[in-house]
Amino acid sequence: MPSLDGAVVLVTGANGGIGTHFVHDALARGAAKVYATARSPRAWDDERIVPLTLDVTDPASIDAAVAAAADVTVLVNNAGATPPSASLLDVTEADIRANMETNFFGPVFLARAFAPILAAKQGAILVDVHSVASWYAFGGVYSASKAALWSATNSLRIEFAPMGVHVTGVHMGYVDTPMAAHADGPKMLPTQLVTTVYDAVEAGEYEVLADELTAQVKAALSGPVEALYPDLHSTNA
Repeated sequence: MPSLDGAVVLVTGANGGIGTHFVHDALARGAAKVYATARSPRAWDDERIVPLTLDVTDPASIDAAVAAAADVTVLVNNAGATPPSASLLDVTEADIRANMETNFFGPVFLARAFAPILAAKQGAILVDVHSVASWYAFGGVYSASKAALWSATNSLRIEFAPMGVHVTGVHMGYVDTPMAAHADGPKMLPTQLVTTVYDAVEAGEYEVLADELTAQVKAALSGPVEALYPDLHSTNA
């Protein structure tokens, strides 16, 4: 089974609420080192945590991270961004492209860049953080970017499997972080999400449905589209 014991972990978006827990929980599970990456990395009060500058939308920054962290055995693609509007019709073209760069192209290109490093390590792991928005289109380009990443993760899983790299995709509803501060309804605590993810990784699971809402939405994909989006009935009346 994949394990975090003795692992060297790189976490993108490490400054955020979820990213911070990915960093600390990896160490709690025995990781030897964690690269805590961000566009502007912060200081950490632990010599096992290595702050590392990384802009996932910048190819040169990705190349620099690969050169600086050639001992990585676990890559956690956690960094993400939300657009200023959930409307694909109202948001600007620049905002659409920027969100796809962060949420889709960034993690895909990072996985590609680290592929030779991961493939050379026994028991290597890739974790891609998606969202229930992968399957439920409430977020405009955000949903589109997460759906694209879900598909890419499935492809990467197939390609990485013969190399011995385990790939886990993560789906969840709202998490209690500043990114979801505007949202109503129940929210997972970041520590709950990260515990669920690492438990799943170490159990050899390929996909994480972190809450009941996410499980319900995925199950509904097999039904007619109007069942998932009942408001379509009223607009077509």
